[in-house]
Amino acid sequence: MKDRAKFVRWFQECSLEDVQVVGGKNASLGELLKGGIPVPPGFSITTHAYDLFLEKAKIREDVYGILRSIKPDDTTSGERASREIRGMIESARISLDLEDYIGEFYRQLSKSSNIPAVPSAIRSSGTAEDLPGASFAGQQDTFLWIRGIDDVLKHVKKCWSSLFTPRAIAYRTKMGFPHEKVSISVGVQKMVNSWTAGVMFTLNPSTGDISTIVIDANWGFGESVVSGECTPDNFVVNKVTLEIIKRKISAKECLYTANPETQTVECHEIPPERRNNQCIIDDDIIELARIGKLIEKHYCRPMDIEWAIDKDLPAAGNVMILQSRPETVWSEKYVKPVCEAKASALEHIVAGLVAGKKIK
Repeated sequence: MKDRAKFVRWFQECSLEDVQVVGGKNASLGELLKGGIPVPPGFSITTHAYDLFLEKAKIREDVYGILRSIKPDDTTSGERASREIRGMIESARISLDLEDYIGEFYRQLSKSSNIPAVPSAIRSSGTAEDLPGASFAGQQDTFLWIRGIDDVLKHVKKCWSSLFTPRAIAYRTKMGFPHEKVSISVGVQKMVNSWTAGVMFTLNPSTGDISTIVIDANWGFGESVVSGECTPDNFVVNKVTLEIIKRKISAKECLYTANPETQTVECHEIPPERRNNQCIIDDDIIELARIGKLIEKHYCRPMDIEWAIDKDLPAAGNVMILQSRPETVWSEKYVKPVCEAKASALEHIVAGLVAGKKIK
């Protein structure tokens, strides 16, 4: 393979113009890096690599032949097809030349991170995520804390096969999307050993208020927040002044973290004495909101963002952005801001004083 960028490329070589090659997630990570946003390093295994895998393994016709046999209103046939296709993909061998490319990029990622066999997040990056009138986001798999090239390759194939989960198959069938027109890329991203993680919206997801930024946070990895397994701490930040105008500290019962002995991600109960403690300091909340504003400005629209605070990095640079996608519920509607727009932060403060608001 002479053109390595056709098959594997660093995140900084990706942009929103490359969605059909690197998928939505990877394209967004590259776009964030171009905007000066702190993103953990990594690389994209392109849709061309997925196509090459199917071709070399000689399973393309078998995969799409099985899909053509699915009956639209028969969930059993979809589940049976999913099991058969996923087993076929995960048991097939990646060609040696493609293995070499992925292995070399993983070696370079480990070297630049100064961590042998660097722990990585292996993320599916679909080409059809967040299309107008349809959303394929969340239908494919992500795997956390994967170490060593053999496990990386194994989980790359799991991501490829997750293009054919029962849910994904049923959704494409329902929406009338031809299965062969939807492809997949995979991102290999240095894992953030997060002390705290969560999600951030550059509008209020409950009301659509565009004058605020809303942040949800829990201890450990962000999986507990994204999956809804815990009730996270919640913070509302004024987008103009970056004041924390509302906070709700919840009883957080579980967290995900890496077991240093087994090198696997585990879910643990949070000790009772720690559950009701605020899990993120105010300075990091403000820094997240500042970064959220930059991301929204770069994309020119409200954004849904996943973030983490890396406990292995110094405090001055430990806030990391893991993913970013357009907010799809409220962004198509006009919602009157709760806070009337002001020309500047000073004008906002003066208005607050006139209204009798206490300035801390």
